[in-house]
Amino acid sequence: MKKMYSNQEGMAGERAIHPFRAMVNKEISDYVRSWRFLILLVLVFLTCLGSVSVSIANIDEAVKANATGDSFVFLRLFTASDGTLPSFFVFISFLGPLLGLIMGFDAINAEENRGTLSRILSQPVHRDYVINAKFTAAIIVLTVMMFSLGFLVMGAGLIATGIPPTADEFLRIVFFIIIGILYISFWLNLSIFFSVKFRQPATSALAGIATWLFLTVFYSILVSLIAKAAQPSANASAGQVAAYQELVMNLFRVLPGQLFSDATTTVLVPTVRSLGPLTVEKIYGTIPGSLPLGQSLLIVWPQITGLVAATVICFVLSYVSFMKREVRSR
Repeated sequence: MKKMYSNQEGMAGERAIHPFRAMVNKEISDYVRSWRFLILLVLVFLTCLGSVSVSIANIDEAVKANATGDSFVFLRLFTASDGTLPSFFVFISFLGPLLGLIMGFDAINAEENRGTLSRILSQPVHRDYVINAKFTAAIIVLTVMMFSLGFLVMGAGLIATGIPPTADEFLRIVFFIIIGILYISFWLNLSIFFSVKFRQPATSALAGIATWLFLTVFYSILVSLIAKAAQPSANASAGQVAAYQELVMNLFRVLPGQLFSDATTTVLVPTVRSLGPLTVEKIYGTIPGSLPLGQSLLIVWPQITGLVAATVICFVLSYVSFMKREVRSR
């Protein structure tokens, strides 16, 4: 009998869900069932559907060029635009930050205001499980959503053109989706950091929106003023002009949006060979044509590394602030 009870206890222990996994499942359920996420998901889907419909309507030229082997049809679905609506990746660069900010602006302070955070921490679970579960669940939801949108676009293109994507096109689209997930993850971690620092969700939401507006609008104005002040004279040498252009581009590359734009443009447009100013020495001896995927990834490796570093820094700041935060019961 003792042996039978011990076996039953062992089986019950094996069936028990790990606390971290249970918290991740709960957070995923909260994200999916929340009205704000569903509304934003519908908004993103409709805007992306509009851009894809414009791309499909103007894809005849790409199909004709594909017959001669000069075009990438499926990549045009993500980059083509007729001027009425932006392309698919432009919509992602604009709506991605809003999605990340909305998903994380009340991740911690809402739990504290409701009194559930103190109850969770009173249980025999590690303190860092809370913030790790918030981040993990949000990343899982974002990954599923981004890959679903990407595959829906490819499916629509396959139905409209009847031409299947090549292996290179498929891998480029997959890397584009991964870069988009990294870009949104930066804004997600930034919003979680504001949620840890501020006790009111409204304050953290305003801080996230203010940061997004500064990096999107006002930072470009500051760079334009700096560029105007540092502009070389008309008698400047070619080296001075190149150094000036490099300075301006480096100032813009501080922006996460610029890193995302450079990376996705290079991945989705195989003919892009450089993201910096081109000189005669760089152009001399080059053969016109598209680059293989490996070479395109080497060009944008600094941009991808910058997005990863920015995301990790925001997560570390959130993690350290949460671990040091005093949580009081209500």
